[in-house]
Amino acid sequence: MIPAGWAHLPFFTRDWPRIEAALAGERMAVFPPRERIFAALDACAPEAVRVVILGQDPYHTPGKADGLAFSIAPGFAGRLGSLGNIFRELHDDIGVSHEHTDLSGWARQGVLLLNTALSVPEGRPGGHAGLGWDRLVAEILTELDRGGPRAFLLWGRPAQALAARHLTRADHLRIESAHPSPLSAARGFLGSRPFSRVNGWLAARGARPIDWAA
Repeated sequence: MIPAGWAHLPFFTRDWPRIEAALAGERMAVFPPRERIFAALDACAPEAVRVVILGQDPYHTPGKADGLAFSIAPGFAGRLGSLGNIFRELHDDIGVSHEHTDLSGWARQGVLLLNTALSVPEGRPGGHAGLGWDRLVAEILTELDRGGPRAFLLWGRPAQALAARHLTRADHLRIESAHPSPLSAARGFLGSRPFSRVNGWLAARGARPIDWAA
């Protein structure tokens, strides 16, 4: 279950056994499904990461979270919430209409879709924020910081606080805004134009842009 590309991080020997036990003892359903908790890390080994989208915690509604931040499992029929606002901004920014809720096409291009907490109990947003997931995210950011300049989309205060502590390079692209949640998107996420800004930065470096329609 431990993602091979990240297995060297101290978190997996020091913290993961305790968190795994806490998840097993959780009385509520936990999202995403256990086998998908590290899906974002499975999809992007450190050397493949070009862009990081850092959010808060997974969706707390049954059938929605798939282990990639903001992505929604195929077949979900409810409200899109944060993802709906992301798609709205995507269209307003670069004219792309995304046809599916699964964002694995972004991950395959080196977009690490990561949350500051990798699990959540049903109906309790932020319910696992104190489990120690922030230690894993801190190690991931430190690893990526050492590996060269990357683009970071930091959506919401928890993401921004972690990045402020663990990203040191001046040549990263950092785009900070409100979280795309319906509760906060109008306070700075909508209109932030993150997708065109990332692709402009990549192009200026001679790198292939992200196909945000994928």
